Amino acid sequence: MTSRILIADDDRDLAGLLADYLRHESYTVEMVHDGAAALERLASTALPRPDLLILDVMMPGRDGLETLKDLRQKHGLPVIMLSARGEPVDRVIGLELGADDYLAKPCLPRELLARVRARLRTPTTATPAEPITIGGLHIDVMTRRATVDGRELELTGAEFSLLLALATRPGQVVDKAVLTREGLGREIERFDRAVDVHISRLRRKLAEAAATAPGIDAVRGSGYQLIVAAP
Repeated sequence: MTSRILIADDDRDLAGLLADYLRHESYTVEMVHDGAAALERLASTALPRPDLLILDVMMPGRDGLETLKDLRQKHGLPVIMLSARGEPVDRVIGLELGADDYLAKPCLPRELLARVRARLRTPTTATPAEPITIGGLHIDVMTRRATVDGRELELTGAEFSLLLALATRPGQVVDKAVLTREGLGREIERFDRAVDVHISRLRRKLAEAAATAPGIDAVRGSGYQLIVAAP
């Protein structure tokens, strides 16, 4: 089944170029050119819901960050942000608001394609098919859902993938390079803080869910490990 991608970018020429490139790779692509239109499209029940959103930060009216904040209250679809402002602080803000990945403009269509494929990737045969239970946490690998004491965790795609990478190695320190590869579908970059931001959000969601949820400890200079909460 062909994945459906929504591009929200006020640069119509760039959006058209990216859309043509992704269509050539057999994706179904729609375009809108402001944040309000993106939210309206996601709320529509008349058309199939997009599987992924490519969202520009700098748009007139409701910008990409405002749009992302609003859509995360209702939608868990993967979001890749694009911005001409490639400053680390902008990346961190986007990730903290729930973006799955972030690319600075101009970006190579091939690089964007790699990020899209990573975010739409289905579990591989190397991923355990059996559910995982650690403390009060239950992970259904096949449906990509996680619950704590029966209560569903509202996770982004990147957060779920990172949780799964940690949960398959409970108690082990998992290197940030491994987490970037398995959780974000790409290689770690210099001064890359994406995993740290995603883990911070994931840690908070686990802690707020229940005391029976595992914790996540940072190991300075190494990575992160999933720790089962004390009974």
